Amino acid sequence: MTEEYQVTLPKLGESIVSATIVQWFKKEGDPINLDEPLLEVSTDKVNSEIPSPVSGVLQKILAGPDQELQVGEALAVIQMVQGPIGDTGDDSRVTVEVKREAASTGSEMQGFFSPALLRLARENNISLDELEKVPTTGAGGRLSKRDLELYIENCKTPQNKPCPLATNRATNSQPTGVERVKMSGMRKAIADNMVRSFYEAPHATLITEVDVTAIMQLIQKEKEAFLAKYGTKLTITSFAARATAKALKDYPFLNSSLEDDTIVVKKFVNIGIAVSIDQGIMVPVVKNCEELSLAEIAKAVGDVSAKARSNQLSPSDVQDGTITLTNFGISGVMMGVPIIRYPEVAILGLGAIQRKVVALEDDTMAIRSVMHVSLTFDHRVIDGMYGCGFLNSLKEHLEQDAAL
Repeated sequence: MTEEYQVTLPKLGESIVSATIVQWFKKEGDPINLDEPLLEVSTDKVNSEIPSPVSGVLQKILAGPDQELQVGEALAVIQMVQGPIGDTGDDSRVTVEVKREAASTGSEMQGFFSPALLRLARENNISLDELEKVPTTGAGGRLSKRDLELYIENCKTPQNKPCPLATNRATNSQPTGVERVKMSGMRKAIADNMVRSFYEAPHATLITEVDVTAIMQLIQKEKEAFLAKYGTKLTITSFAARATAKALKDYPFLNSSLEDDTIVVKKFVNIGIAVSIDQGIMVPVVKNCEELSLAEIAKAVGDVSAKARSNQLSPSDVQDGTITLTNFGISGVMMGVPIIRYPEVAILGLGAIQRKVVALEDDTMAIRSVMHVSLTFDHRVIDGMYGCGFLNSLKEHLEQDAAL
């Protein structure tokens, strides 16, 4: 006797209440084993694979790609069977169909590509050899539909002819000279979270100027030895993260979240590090910064940044942040006012480091390296003077603690 099992969207992390479907790895009628990847979803934090909670046959898909669902809503129905089904022969139909797709192109595939990917490749005159070279971002090195679509949009064709999809998009756009680009699931999730944060939390911002001359001299002096010893770069971001953790000891309400009328103060300092990637901004979290040395913070920042850029972040890498640090100064921008990441109550922004003539306390002049630091906070939780105290403490740690 078989039994139907309804698969629902699981909770993917703290504060995540919805996700957008990216792609299904199975189609209706396909066999599926327990814990085998069933589909990929996207949130404002990370893309995640959802494994099958049971073994059986995928009877019905209830939500398609680009559809946004709330946690707990139905994804699919699986006709359950007992035990693994990979060796029963039931999946032969899928294998045969994939091989048939490959055979129609005149070549035998060397890796696994879904029928949908093969069909899309054939429609755009992409051979299997070329398909195997397309950069991948899916879990486990899998080529996703979005990977192929991006490749098609940016591909180089003989005689510099535009790709078919690009041609169709230009032809169908109205009026001429206007391109309409649908938001990706990740971009939409980021937008929704930013809108929620901006309109729910009354934002206030304070800005100070920090003299980082001593830090920059230390970085210049020690960067090669530090890289050789620890295998990671020594950057201003690591010093800022350490200074933030120290300043939060005296100003803990900035390391909190708001639940109705209750302020939840965190005893641990988990700093989110904003990382720019092709699809937007990812914010992996360096956890327990209050317990880490500068070298450990630098190593953690380097590791999570690399994982973000290679699309290898797991849900645990982006969860449980307590405050966020964004360094838009790396792009040359002098000052900025970022939006708080819900449900946190504060975010720090680092501006570009500039060399300028400064009047010192003894009335002499000197060339110093200075950086603007902004603190944006939720005015429901933090008053202005409390924010000023924190920012002054952060400034003091950055200016007086230039040591490894």
